Amino acid sequence: MRAVTQKLGAVSLAFLVLFATMSFSLDMHFCGKTLVDLKFYQQADSCGMNMAGMEMNSEAMESHCCSDVALVIPGQDDVQASFDTLTFEQQTFLVSFLYSYLQLIPDLEDKHDPFKDYAPPPLIRDVQILDQTFLI
Repeated sequence: MRAVTQKLGAVSLAFLVLFATMSFSLDMHFCGKTLVDLKFYQQADSCGMNMAGMEMNSEAMESHCCSDVALVIPGQDDVQASFDTLTFEQQTFLVSFLYSYLQLIPDLEDKHDPFKDYAPPPLIRDVQILDQTFLI
């Protein structure tokens, strides 16, 4: 059970690091309040209403209600922290914390056998021999 828990924890931490360092981009194209196109990592396609053929008066600008929205979530670039960048006080604290934490975990090799000093009760009569039947 402990090995399964450790493997599950390692896999979940690996995915956490992967998704923390990956950047995402989401591009959306709206016509009015309606979402026309949604794309990941690419530019969204327009709905075909372009302003090149229309006259640029106030009435045409009000009728043209398309908009593009781009959402970019940058990833983390400074994940490579090493033990060398820590100060001496931080290194001392980290080592002493790990040492004291590992001392809290009991050794599995020092198992206490509660029946080591137990003596079985003395046999008054041998029940197995008394209940046996012999074919002669």
